[in-house]
Amino acid sequence: MPTEKFTFTGHGGDTLAARLDLPDGAHLATALFAHCFTCSKDIPAARRIAARLSAMGIAVLRFDFTGLGHSEGEFRNTTFSSNVADLARAADALRARNLAPSLLIGHSLGGAAVLKAARQIPGIKAVATIGAPFDPEHVTHNFGDKIAAIRETGEAEVSLGGRRFRIRKAFLDDVAAEELAPEIASLNAALLVLHAPRDDTVGIENATQIFLAAKHPKSFVTLDTADHLISRAEDAEYAAEVIAAWVARYLDLRPPAPPPGAPEGITRVAEADKNGFLQDIHAGPHHHINADEPLAYGGTNRGMSPYQLVAAGLGACTSMTLRMYARQKGWPLAHVSVDVVHDKVHAQDAKTSLDRIDRFVRRIRLEGPLDDGQRARLLEIADKCPVHRTLETGAHIETELLVEEPA
Repeated sequence: MPTEKFTFTGHGGDTLAARLDLPDGAHLATALFAHCFTCSKDIPAARRIAARLSAMGIAVLRFDFTGLGHSEGEFRNTTFSSNVADLARAADALRARNLAPSLLIGHSLGGAAVLKAARQIPGIKAVATIGAPFDPEHVTHNFGDKIAAIRETGEAEVSLGGRRFRIRKAFLDDVAAEELAPEIASLNAALLVLHAPRDDTVGIENATQIFLAAKHPKSFVTLDTADHLISRAEDAEYAAEVIAAWVARYLDLRPPAPPPGAPEGITRVAEADKNGFLQDIHAGPHHHINADEPLAYGGTNRGMSPYQLVAAGLGACTSMTLRMYARQKGWPLAHVSVDVVHDKVHAQDAKTSLDRIDRFVRRIRLEGPLDDGQRARLLEIADKCPVHRTLETGAHIETELLVEEPA
């Protein structure tokens, strides 16, 4: 996933810092991501969602709002309205790059901001919110007993997530004046509401209110045991998968036709968790699986192991080959299943006790009124499946090192 540093001018003339995650292949659509209140563009949920969407051909711009992260400006001078204005500026910057956004994604107060901004940005076809408040004023619950001081003196320092921020009265007045229900009702885009029932920062009732205020098409998906920040890798991964599957229904993600003779494509494997072994595997824009190791080997068991994937390839190829042959012959093969077991055994011509080879044991079940001759012939055909031949004869692997500039 190529990632570019990207800057644009915010509502107040300050330079805002962003990351533009680009697809490796054809660019099919663009998404704009708005982070949660006082967060940044680099929170795990944002990175995870951007990676999943870029694998589908969707470019993702995630940026720091004014005064946050690497963006310039004073946070205390910002309001909810200024966040909405920053989103519109980000969309303008993307449009100038011929990357006009058609999908908006917002987390927490960023979710409320994309609901407000959607009608101000031309071409938006889909909006997804994660843990968003129905009323932007909800965020002031985090200010505790500082609200009175802010109203009395004009501003005060509050502690949010272990960090200190100065909040001005203008912010309180701005969120108090906002009403999202009319904006949601006239959204004119598909809406996906993602929310965790145990979210103790923005209650689940907010998702219900957003969903009820919206017109169809709309969807509501529960994030089960996730926290408000979607901080666990498995929860961020699930949110990314849901958004990726949902948005394909509303955006035209058909890739352009490849040139004559073009290869089938690239299978790309990338780390999903550098502290463990979880891997993202993408085969083109439409197919995605995970690979991992069992808990006993230091993994998180959220995907098949590499050797299980090899075994799966052998089993799938065997089943497909048998089905194709039986179909050509018109034989009454009702169903095929293949069990594959992998282990290491001593080679027969081993020179030392350390010489071991891989052994795959394949157990094939053939259902249907087949005679003995047909079953015997299908067993022979199993050995002719392409993956079987590759494993049996070996393959030549060439390795190239790609050097990329740091993002």
